[in-house]
Amino acid sequence: MTRRLLFIGLMGALSTAFAGPPETLTMPSQSPLVTFRIMVRTGAAFDPAGKEGAAALTAAMLSRAGTRHQTYDEIVEAMFPMAASVSAQVDKEMTVFYGTTHAENLEKYYGLLRPMLLDPGWREDDFRRLKDEARNFLRIQLRSNNEEELGKEFLFLKIFEDHPYGHHSVGTIAALDELTIDDLKAFYAAHYLQGNVVIGLAGGYPDGFPERMQADFAKLPVGGPIAAPLPQPESPKKLRIHIIEKDTRGTHIALGFPIPVNRSAEDWPALKLVQSYFGQHRSSKSHLFQEIREVRGMNYGDYAYIEYFPRGMFQFNPDPNLARSQQIFHIWIRPVEPQNGMFALRIALYELNKLVTEGITAENFEATRRFLGKFVNLLTQTESEELGYALDSRFYRTPPFRDYLKSAWAGTTVDDVNKVIRKYLRATDLDIVIITADAAGLRDAIRSGRPSSIKYVSPPPEDILNEDRVVGRYPLDVGSIEIVPAETIFEN
Repeated sequence: MTRRLLFIGLMGALSTAFAGPPETLTMPSQSPLVTFRIMVRTGAAFDPAGKEGAAALTAAMLSRAGTRHQTYDEIVEAMFPMAASVSAQVDKEMTVFYGTTHAENLEKYYGLLRPMLLDPGWREDDFRRLKDEARNFLRIQLRSNNEEELGKEFLFLKIFEDHPYGHHSVGTIAALDELTIDDLKAFYAAHYLQGNVVIGLAGGYPDGFPERMQADFAKLPVGGPIAAPLPQPESPKKLRIHIIEKDTRGTHIALGFPIPVNRSAEDWPALKLVQSYFGQHRSSKSHLFQEIREVRGMNYGDYAYIEYFPRGMFQFNPDPNLARSQQIFHIWIRPVEPQNGMFALRIALYELNKLVTEGITAENFEATRRFLGKFVNLLTQTESEELGYALDSRFYRTPPFRDYLKSAWAGTTVDDVNKVIRKYLRATDLDIVIITADAAGLRDAIRSGRPSSIKYVSPPPEDILNEDRVVGRYPLDVGSIEIVPAETIFEN
């Protein structure tokens, strides 16, 4: 039995455990808006083997399909005058349904939302439409049209291979082709349980409304959260390189490794500070951005992460409600010209190795801590975001997000941060995903071990050229290289 099947088996054994009625998380205010975030403790990690995509397609059938008494077109028409909608986000261990309406329209909006989640229609035409959309997302939107997101997603698939996280949350093409409405009904019955639901509400809702929602969702079957542990993913020995062969103008790089730390861990705030210094998303002040983009002009941006961050090319800040028990440290090198691909790979590993061996200076530590003290406020500017992070804090069993981090950072020293770097980070024994048109040429260049160079339009100062010579000879301790045809990804 594989580790993934073992996990699924444990989940099934515990799914009948008793749990209380749905939890509520309320954030009342004087806002004229009412925001909903209804979390269900399930996701793609709970997809039955061979039915990858069941969690996501079930959520789609609730949020973008009809109810037993209304078609989806009728629901959309009813919501249009309210400028409202219902959306769903499905990740590995968490599914969230969210939407916002004006308080004056609360009764009308909730009158539509409630049956969508509690009395779905399971119509065949909705099912076919949504299944086609899922297949098109994997094959066209992600695989064919978005190399940057494809590289990051494939990195997660390789790190979590043979693991409950080991497929895209939307599923696989083969499994989607075989899924039936009965499969989705079975998933709904197994996971949409009273004790699996947390009702999040924020804004200007009336007294008694949370209790009313709780009573409505208490009509779900009895059952509670599943506490089966996830197996720890195995790290590769040396560098494990996956070259995706695809007709693309640039060379795209993502690399990373699993870390035994999530937001609930004592070391997480210090590691978050390290990540921000090294590769804050969309920040021109971060170290990687400065060395690769600003000094050498190689690409648009270079970032590092300690949590899953999908859709990064479209937004500045991560979405809430992507909480995971297991995370990875990863670096995203945005496209470089193919002739600079080998150098880009080497400089990413070179700078990561420098971080591990040299740590952060006291000056950079203080600057990063000041930045993060302000930046964390930007993540919870809206009531929907604040509610989302509150749900994440409940998942991780941590204090409120801003207070938790600000308090932790206030007591953190530069020595603490450098200890965390040495404890969790490394520049070897990791997975590397590269998307390029000339996969065989890149494979041969890596195997040859010959030095790499960078082609400049306008040469930089001599000290940079001298460092380039050191970077170009940075050793690559390669354990394996594989070429992956792009058209095979997400198929099985």
